[in-house]
Amino acid sequence: MQIARRRFFQTVLSCCSSPPFSSAGISTLTRRRDGLNLSLHRATLAVPWAALQSRGAKILGTDVRPGKIVQRKGRIYQVLKAQHTQHGRGGATIQVELRDVDTGNKVTERFRTDEAIESVFVEEKSFTYLYQEGNLVTLMEPSTFEQVEVQKEMFGKAAAYLKEDMEVTLQYYDNKLMSASIPLRVKCKVVEAQPNAKGITASPQYKRVVIDNGITVLAPPFVDIGEEIMVNTTDDSYITRA
Repeated sequence: MQIARRRFFQTVLSCCSSPPFSSAGISTLTRRRDGLNLSLHRATLAVPWAALQSRGAKILGTDVRPGKIVQRKGRIYQVLKAQHTQHGRGGATIQVELRDVDTGNKVTERFRTDEAIESVFVEEKSFTYLYQEGNLVTLMEPSTFEQVEVQKEMFGKAAAYLKEDMEVTLQYYDNKLMSASIPLRVKCKVVEAQPNAKGITASPQYKRVVIDNGITVLAPPFVDIGEEIMVNTTDDSYITRA
């Protein structure tokens, strides 16, 4: 019994005194690990940026907006227009106009509001609006002060809200400029306003006012000429007084 116990302790001490890995073994493992990390790093760099970009996420039909880049039937499209339509008990749908990024061809499709759409990630860059001449809009990259020119049509109807020093966003897909967008809320000045309607009604009354870019907005009766208001640039709706 004593002999067996002594042999057991000798075995334990022997295992503890010798390291599980030699210095050469540790060096080999370190080189393998570093080599593996380097291989993974090189593999990541070898993947084209456009390929990484195309890995999108599912969005619902209700989230489809002009400027979005989506994938349909293996093709990449830019959303040009989106109109929501209600069909009574049949549910709501969205009719969209799409432009094929590669061919430029336009197609019209209809999505269900609860339909899952493949959205494609794009690169977004911020610029400062300077001025426009004809159909060209001049922007400045705020960190480098480099100026770029883009077609006015890239902003769609939102181009009417462009103002000096406004921060705008350009969306790129595969190094191609796809669309341009402006802030959702913009401060505008009322230049024309209908006179207030007399009498009291059960429902709130709105009147037509014209803001400084020529767009007509429905605003509460207390809004008058010379006042500044916040306007939703997606649907030209009144938000609040500025």
